[in-house]
Amino acid sequence: MTIPKNWHSLTLKEVLEEQLLIPRKIRHFLRTKKHVLINEQFSHWQTKLNAGDDLTLIFDEEDYPPKTIPFGEPSLVEELYQDEHIIIVNKPEGMKTHGNDATELALLNHVSAHVQQTCYVVHRLDKETSGAVLFAKNPFILPILNRLLEDKRISREYWALVEGKLSAKSLVYKDKIGRDRHDRRKRLVDNRAGQYAETHIQTLKTFPTTSLVQCRLKTGRTHQIRVHLSHHGHPILGDPLYHPHAQGRLLLHAYKLTFTHPLTLQTITVKAPSTSFEQGLDTFKRGQHIKNNF
Repeated sequence: MTIPKNWHSLTLKEVLEEQLLIPRKIRHFLRTKKHVLINEQFSHWQTKLNAGDDLTLIFDEEDYPPKTIPFGEPSLVEELYQDEHIIIVNKPEGMKTHGNDATELALLNHVSAHVQQTCYVVHRLDKETSGAVLFAKNPFILPILNRLLEDKRISREYWALVEGKLSAKSLVYKDKIGRDRHDRRKRLVDNRAGQYAETHIQTLKTFPTTSLVQCRLKTGRTHQIRVHLSHHGHPILGDPLYHPHAQGRLLLHAYKLTFTHPLTLQTITVKAPSTSFEQGLDTFKRGQHIKNNF
């Protein structure tokens, strides 16, 4: 990789530890094997880097032992973006992001078959939710992407069609979320013992009995958007767990993913289309028109 301007004057040690988040064990391997090169020359850990320097890291199998999973069906993958390190795909509703056990085939298995190498889940979508999902293509970049997610530097935006009209055009829900003791499949608002959850809601369009809303996640709790909207009296249409009269598909779609690529520092913005989500909107528009821009 090429050292960017904002890493200028950092030491090699600082880049490997703080920017690339390489684990201590792997850094030890790189150092003892002289597998870190700056402009094709092995350099000491305290060497200061200059913008434009070429940084080369060489890994052996003992650094990152190969992990194999069963390959799925590559034809089931709709690729939205791919480079040497990551791939973003458009998950259809009704498919799990990853299986519950090693033998269950899910999107992860299909994506791995698509790129012909084992991939790694960075974040997941509920089985009933469609849209953009990010995968790491190697174990080196996985912890870096996980850190971006934890630091809220990966923006995930969803569209949902909900019951009723919200009390304001823009809202922020911060209710804590915990497990439902009576139904292990479900979550509920539990402000005493639950985990902090934050969802930003903006109304995009209102209809006689429903609203189209945009949701931005600041945390990633299980069923977070579904629980928050349902708790405040606006369950998502088609939600089999949180809508009392669910019909059709869950009208929740992860339509946009935005972040800065940690190695190229380019802004990656991906939008995911969904024919079934658009069809669901048409069903509930009740004769009104909305322009879909995704």
